[in-house]
Amino acid sequence: MTTTLTKAAQPLARRPLHPYRAALATARGRTGLALVGLVVLAGLLAPLLSGHGPTDQSALALAGPGTPGHPLGTDDLGRDLLTRLLYGIRADLGIIAVAVPLGAVLGCLFALAAAAHPIADTVVQRTFDLILAFPGLILALAITAVLGPGRLPVIIVIALAEIPVFGRLLRTGILVQSGREYVTAARVGGTSGGRILTRHILPNAADPLVVQFAVSLTVAVFIEGAMSFLGVGVRPPEPTLGAVLSQSMPYLAQAPHFAAGPLVTVTALVLGLSLTAEALNREIRR
Repeated sequence: MTTTLTKAAQPLARRPLHPYRAALATARGRTGLALVGLVVLAGLLAPLLSGHGPTDQSALALAGPGTPGHPLGTDDLGRDLLTRLLYGIRADLGIIAVAVPLGAVLGCLFALAAAAHPIADTVVQRTFDLILAFPGLILALAITAVLGPGRLPVIIVIALAEIPVFGRLLRTGILVQSGREYVTAARVGGTSGGRILTRHILPNAADPLVVQFAVSLTVAVFIEGAMSFLGVGVRPPEPTLGAVLSQSMPYLAQAPHFAAGPLVTVTALVLGLSLTAEALNREIRR
């Protein structure tokens, strides 16, 4: 009876947090999520946060911050900078939200094909080598030369850049897990190869992919910004962060506020994604 009461009086042990939840509960994780969430929320609420259209022009060219009706000022064509910044965030988020998952899915499919047969593995590895042989800028220029500037070339370039990254990461994970004792035991027990792959190997090989996904979102922000900065990205006058920054370059001396908005936004987004990726990586490696 005494033993029963003692056990009943003991506090229930707290269940350990899932590694991803635990990572996002750290100071790095919370800070990263807050920064990313703030930028994403600003982009999603763009129509509500601004009373102007992204292409609406006025007579107030290069007006400074605090101008009535233009909190961040205007650009060289009199367009409201806050509006263009908010809609630029929205355009960037739309691009990377399609391109990075597309690259991740295709890369993982290539890795699964490589795991199926040695010949397929050789073909896949040479395909990855071919993609990686082209520097990102050359690849962007080549695709833009064929398709012309726009959203689609940016999405294709980002997806192509991520395919070998995710493919090789998952292929390595599959090879490592395939040599573990639990896989050998499952084979000896008569478990089919497909079931071993889907129920045992892939769940244990997936953690690095989550970290890489956060890193790839950061890379995608830079790729989109670089392509728009060079004029081979989204067509003007549609705003993106890279396009607004590129447009501000001739006016840095007389209107530094022009470049401040996109620079601060890109920094916050990249820093938030980097902190989130680092928090996930630290927790997974424990």
